Amino acid sequence: MAAIFTALRALVVLGLASTAVCSQENLKVAIPQRGAWDAGVAELGQRGGIFKKYGLSLEILYVQAGPESIQAVIGGSMDIATAAGVSAAVGTFAKGAPIRIIGSEMIGAPDLYWYVPVNSPIQRVEDFNGKTVAYSLTGSSSHAALLALIAQYKLSAKPTSTGNIAATITQTMTGQVDVGFGAAPFGLDLLEDGKIRIIATGNEVASLRTRTVRVNLTSVSNLQNRRDAIARFNRAYQETVDWMYSDPAALKHYEEYSGLPEKIVLRVRGLIPKESLATGRVAGMDQIMADAVAGKFIPAPLSSEQIQELVQIPSGSP
Repeated sequence: MAAIFTALRALVVLGLASTAVCSQENLKVAIPQRGAWDAGVAELGQRGGIFKKYGLSLEILYVQAGPESIQAVIGGSMDIATAAGVSAAVGTFAKGAPIRIIGSEMIGAPDLYWYVPVNSPIQRVEDFNGKTVAYSLTGSSSHAALLALIAQYKLSAKPTSTGNIAATITQTMTGQVDVGFGAAPFGLDLLEDGKIRIIATGNEVASLRTRTVRVNLTSVSNLQNRRDAIARFNRAYQETVDWMYSDPAALKHYEEYSGLPEKIVLRVRGLIPKESLATGRVAGMDQIMADAVAGKFIPAPLSSEQIQELVQIPSGSP
């Protein structure tokens, strides 16, 4: 009889496990720049089993930059876009696109930097005058950051779209563009090897320090019809951030995911403080509006009613 009860108990356990697997809800997530520490939260959380705990299975698509992921959400091929430039999100919303911000992805820009080949005559930010300076795609966070840098130093630099970071490295090192942009961890190996010099970092741009620069967003229909799944995504996302800064296993996952050596992996986590990845609020809205107007993403600041409509972090999120 005991053996029968043991067998029945095993069947119940297996049945529950099977139900849990079957109940995993799929979310399609667009992410720019494969291998980034901050943009890699969804990938790392998936690898670490955290999203599975919340009944979610993520289908991840990597794109060149945030504007591509925003368009994928608008078009309905993706459910969520992470690490999209906030200026692009604001500008796209202002044009009538059915998108909603569901959380902050990055506050400040500690990961961004502008660099030149080691033999370049450019030595300081003021030397950017008259030079071509890279950003990824129009509307991206690297674009908005460059415009803010140019405004702060009153430069006559020539912003130049170069696509993703790998393409930017090639164009910078071959002289097709004078100044490249990078985001940790990309290019840190070139810095270690003495092949590039960093001229400025995102921390030097005053208007970026305390405001959200990248956001996570979804479509209006997803927020209406799948609000619970979006809220669970946010909770799993924040738990993943906590895990990334507390568990050595997260660094091993990141090392495998990024293909970077351990010394670079450790350096990346040190460069990007955990506080930058706070997701539950969009910080510095007044400065976001000012920068979006200055960068010509919007003709005038959004009203408080429009901001309330755009930023909708689901209840139950962290």
